[in-house]
Amino acid sequence: MSTERIGIIGAGIVGLALARWVTLNRPGTRVTVLEKEDRVAAHQTGHNSGVVHAGIYYRPGSLKATLCRRGVALLSEYCAERGLPYEQAGKVLVAADADDTARLDDVERTARRNGVPGIRRLGPEGLREIEPHVAGVAGLHSPTTAITDFIAVAESLADDVRRAGGRVRLGAPVIALRQDADGAEVLTGDPRGERVKRRFDTVVICGGLHGDRLARMAGAGADPRVVPFRGQYHELAPDRRHLVRGLVYPVPDPRYPFLGVHLTRHVHGEVMAGPNAILAGAREGYGPRDVLPGDLRETLAWPGFWRLARRHWKAGAREMAVSASRAAFARQARRLVPEITAADLLPAPAGVRAQALTRGGDLLDDFAVDTHGRFLCVRNAPSPAATSSLAIAEHLGERLFTAR
Repeated sequence: MSTERIGIIGAGIVGLALARWVTLNRPGTRVTVLEKEDRVAAHQTGHNSGVVHAGIYYRPGSLKATLCRRGVALLSEYCAERGLPYEQAGKVLVAADADDTARLDDVERTARRNGVPGIRRLGPEGLREIEPHVAGVAGLHSPTTAITDFIAVAESLADDVRRAGGRVRLGAPVIALRQDADGAEVLTGDPRGERVKRRFDTVVICGGLHGDRLARMAGAGADPRVVPFRGQYHELAPDRRHLVRGLVYPVPDPRYPFLGVHLTRHVHGEVMAGPNAILAGAREGYGPRDVLPGDLRETLAWPGFWRLARRHWKAGAREMAVSASRAAFARQARRLVPEITAADLLPAPAGVRAQALTRGGDLLDDFAVDTHGRFLCVRNAPSPAATSSLAIAEHLGERLFTAR
C-alpha cells in the first residue's frame, strides 16, 4: 500500500479526475487538491459549452484523439453510475458551399480514422431531417456527440475524492513552489490571510489559465505561454429554441485557429450561440471591461503573440467585429440557421480559453505535459479536456507512478 503524498494544484475537472484516479488506483496515497477559488470548476470547467466531443476533428494518433475517444466511454459510464445528465444530442457539421464540402471530406476521413461511431454523410434533405431549420449543401452527422453538465461532474468527482479520504482545499491560492531531494513544498494562502506550507512527494500542476505561471514557479521554462482568449456567447430566446434540436457546427477552416460561431443545446434546455474568440484583457477576463494590466502586459510581451497576430490579423479583426455587434453575431449564426435574427439573441456568460502559445507563434494543438523534478506540469489542456478528463487522469496517473 502506497503512503505517498500527492499534491494537485487546480480543482477543475482534470485535477479532480486525477485525484479520484489516484484514490482508486493507489490505496493509501494521501491526495490533496489545492484550489484558489471558494468552489470547484470555477473557471474553464464551469464556463464551457457542455459538449461531450466524439473526436471528429483531432489528428489521428494524437493525445487529443486517443484520450477523447477513451474519455467519452469513461464519462458516459461515470454519468450513468452517478445519475448525472448525459444526452446524446447529436451534432451536424454544415457545409455552406463547395469549399466547405471539400473540407468536410477531410473531416469525415479524420473522424473515421479516429473510430467515431455512426458517422454519416448528409445531403440537403438529410440535414433537414435532423435539423429542420438548418440550411446547407451537405453535412456530416455524429449521432453520439453528447451534452452534459460539467460542473455537476466536477462536483461529483470532488465528492468521490473526499469519500475516499482525499482532501479538496478551497481558498488556497499558491504563492510559491520549491523542491529538494526529499520532496516538493507548496506555499499557499489561507482565507484568514495566513500562509500554509505543505510538503508532498510529487505535485501535479493542473492550473488551467495559470498553468504556465505555476510551471515557471516550479522551475520550468517560459515556453509555451498561456494566452487567454475570451469566447462570447449569446442565448437563443426561449421562444426560438425550437430552431435547434441538437448541436449545429460549421465546417472548420484549417487556415484559422478557432472554429467560429456554432449552436449548442444544453442539458437544461438553453440553446447557446457562440463562442467567437478574441484576446481577453485578463486571465479571468470574462467581460469586455475585465482588464488586468499585468495580465495584458504579459500577453503583449510574449513574442509568440505578435507572430500569431501577424499571421491571423484579418481573422482577429473579424472576431472583434462579431464580438462588438449583436447583428454581426447573428449573421454568423445565420450561416447555419437562416431564421436567426439579432432580436433572437440574448446576452449570455462568456468563457476564457487557456491556449498555450509557443515563442514561435504556434498554438499548441495537442495536450502537453512535461516533468520538472518533483513537478508534473499540464502545459496545455484546452477542449476537449473536459470530455477527456477521466482518460487524461489515467494518462497522468500512469505517468506519475510508472516513472518511479
